[in-house]
Amino acid sequence: MRSQKISQGFALTTAAAAAALLLTACGPSQPQSQTTTTPATGQASQSPTASASTPPPSSPAPATSTPASPAPATSAAGGPGLCKATGLTAATDASGGGAAGSVYMKLNLTNKGSDPCILRGYPGVSLVAEATGAPIGAPAARDDSAGVVDVLLAPGQTGTAVLRYTQARNYQGCAPVDAAGYRIYPPEDTDSLFIPEPTTACSNADITLLSIGAFQPA
Repeated sequence: MRSQKISQGFALTTAAAAAALLLTACGPSQPQSQTTTTPATGQASQSPTASASTPPPSSPAPATSTPASPAPATSAAGGPGLCKATGLTAATDASGGGAAGSVYMKLNLTNKGSDPCILRGYPGVSLVAEATGAPIGAPAARDDSAGVVDVLLAPGQTGTAVLRYTQARNYQGCAPVDAAGYRIYPPEDTDSLFIPEPTTACSNADITLLSIGAFQPA
């Protein structure tokens, strides 16, 4: 009897353990932990709409070249040059009169050559002791009351400039000396012409007796 009870007790214990194991196997399993991965920046795909609305990059426009503007026309080769002393004659015309101790005269240069030439600007004028002598005193000052123009001289034509002479004895400290006439340099020329016209000059170069204007058509 005692042995039968022990056997029955062992059988019940074994059955209970088996039932516990069965319940454990059939019970809900523990949920596994999940890890969410965030896409790397710049790897997200664009929506079809955004891709369709973005225009493709345009190709650069082909470079075009613009022709350079033509240089302004220059005067034709062989045109009239500046008048030179070797092709001119010089004279004065004192019919203009005088005022307040000054004498106004016209300085006339005439084209004696066979080709036209141009007078442009102011001549150089000085009083001299003789035809080939050195200047006496100060050279003529420029009078800009008349503008500079191109004076075209055909053969035989004349250009004129206003020459003023102030009486030398009007100035203290003049140290007057006799002059044989005027030495004339045409504009931009190193050769000169001589006009014999005796007058009085000042040897003091601080005193200016002469003034000269720009050439104009006669």
